[in-house]
Amino acid sequence: MFPDSQEAFYMQCRAAYLAVFRSSLTNIASKQQLCRVLQQAGRNPSHATLNKYWTTRTYKLNFDDFCEILKCEKKSEESELMRAFKKMDVNGDGYITHSELEKALTTRGDKMTTEEVNAIFSLADINKDGKLDYAEFCRLLVSTVEQCQTAALERLEADGKLKRQNFGSQSYSPPKSSVSSSSSGITAAQVEATHRTESDTALKKDSRSSSRPSSARSRRSSLSNSTTVTSSSTKASKIPEPPGLQEWHHSYMKGCFFLEDDGSISSLQYQLHVPETTSVYLTIQPLSLSHRTDKTPSWMTVDTALFVMSAGESKEDSTLVCFTESKDKEKYVWKGELNAGTYNLLPFTSGCRLKKRSKKSLSNKSVELVYKTDTGELDLTRELREVLSDIFEVIDLDGNGLLSLEEYNFFELRTSGEKCDKDAWTVCKENFDMRKNQLTRQGFMELNLMEATEKDGDPADLWVTLEAMGYNRMLELHIYTKRNTACPFQIDVHCEGTQPSIQPISTDSGPKLLNQALQKSITARTGAKALRGHDNVFIYTYRGEHRISSLIANKTNQKVTVHVNNEQSRNCCSSRGMTVFAVEVPARTKMVCQHVLPIIEKQDWTYNCVETILPSI
Repeated sequence: MFPDSQEAFYMQCRAAYLAVFRSSLTNIASKQQLCRVLQQAGRNPSHATLNKYWTTRTYKLNFDDFCEILKCEKKSEESELMRAFKKMDVNGDGYITHSELEKALTTRGDKMTTEEVNAIFSLADINKDGKLDYAEFCRLLVSTVEQCQTAALERLEADGKLKRQNFGSQSYSPPKSSVSSSSSGITAAQVEATHRTESDTALKKDSRSSSRPSSARSRRSSLSNSTTVTSSSTKASKIPEPPGLQEWHHSYMKGCFFLEDDGSISSLQYQLHVPETTSVYLTIQPLSLSHRTDKTPSWMTVDTALFVMSAGESKEDSTLVCFTESKDKEKYVWKGELNAGTYNLLPFTSGCRLKKRSKKSLSNKSVELVYKTDTGELDLTRELREVLSDIFEVIDLDGNGLLSLEEYNFFELRTSGEKCDKDAWTVCKENFDMRKNQLTRQGFMELNLMEATEKDGDPADLWVTLEAMGYNRMLELHIYTKRNTACPFQIDVHCEGTQPSIQPISTDSGPKLLNQALQKSITARTGAKALRGHDNVFIYTYRGEHRISSLIANKTNQKVTVHVNNEQSRNCCSSRGMTVFAVEVPARTKMVCQHVLPIIEKQDWTYNCVETILPSI
């Protein structure tokens, strides 16, 4: 999507969203709300389309999610509708009878009720001759879709205050509809009942172009940040391994980043105990799984970082000690001295290279998980065994080749939301291969085979497990190059004079603690710059060797909206997934705005961002 069309697309997304909600901070809280806001954007979502985005695990979607959905769901095309109706036109005379329409719409695809079909026919049969002129009907449908989108933009244009709150003072004129208002007899709800289409193509380029660069607009209240990072500068700043590192005391732990349905990124956190003050060499890197020797997994390009915080009794007592800033290939590194004590280790990834599962990947095609042997017994396929072996490697956090009850429960909480108690673990011990009261790789295979056998080969429960661990129906952990839904990682701690120990932890305050550490890492390394004319709204920009992160601090007593424009950046990707977006920051609040990484790491990259405040009036 080109910069001008992307900004126009973003405007249309905002207009549709704000036609339903008062603020883009408001989350979509139900399937019905998702349907309404999609209709406001000129889409006609079917039940199947809604179920694709609002699954049984979905409890909210945010504005960014909505933008991603609109990129995938195209508007109705008249030619597409005509092809569908021509298949129903048995005589080829351009007309469809009531019986033909009813048979097609009540027996195929996303089936309608007879009442819905009657409503459509009574609306479309203009001359009441019992026939539907579907060419005229298609024109009505397409014009209605255009009018839905135009109406949302016109409402926003008419409400000057709301527009300035969410876009700024620049002028934006919605595209003129080519259809007169006299043809708007079909409501959005009727369109939804009439034409149901699903698509995975991106929104076409908007024809509107800006009359001047957006960085020149609203100049009095904007702030421009520009940084160029050369590939040679990052090579020169690597932290070398300490001499004799192989002789240092070593402890390591594995984990995995997961991109959740709501767009957040989750992972386990860890507690590090250092018995004595000592020199420490700390690293985190994506984990390459054992059997994948033919090619480098795409998730090896995912950026990682590790924040070290003192382990206080509460979040307020914790302070940021250090974090990994230097990079050596896929490894992110910190070297220094840690005092004796206990620390929280907080894994982090920016999200620039994690991507929600492409809806293309959720096709009807799927790999077979179980099969019947020559003797008629059920067994796991080779493909599933390889994936289960990879999952075992990821959840075997301490890498000893066995799953303890604690490790298995982290897996159970991830996949089923429940824990296995000691009694159930005893049952596992009686039925599956165990050693030292821990589940072996073979025992893990046997456990999954039992699940399939109990359901007579129905793989439904196995798919729930696999999808929770980030796999699609083709048993791929990655979706396409440099875009992933999950990323396994490994943390290594080397101490020169004492043996460190690491334990996994899972706490409700984990995300807040990570956010606190991330904000502190940004504000501690850079000065605040006030947006022009707004002494109490500040931008902090952390410029690391491999990542740039920005934070907005709103010290006023009211919410502010900041329009962010990255159009002049080069070779950059943003964690927001868009070059133009807005961030609403509540009163007296700090909020991370975005993270930016180079798209091609071996090339120079330029971060050029214009932040413009859009105050309410």
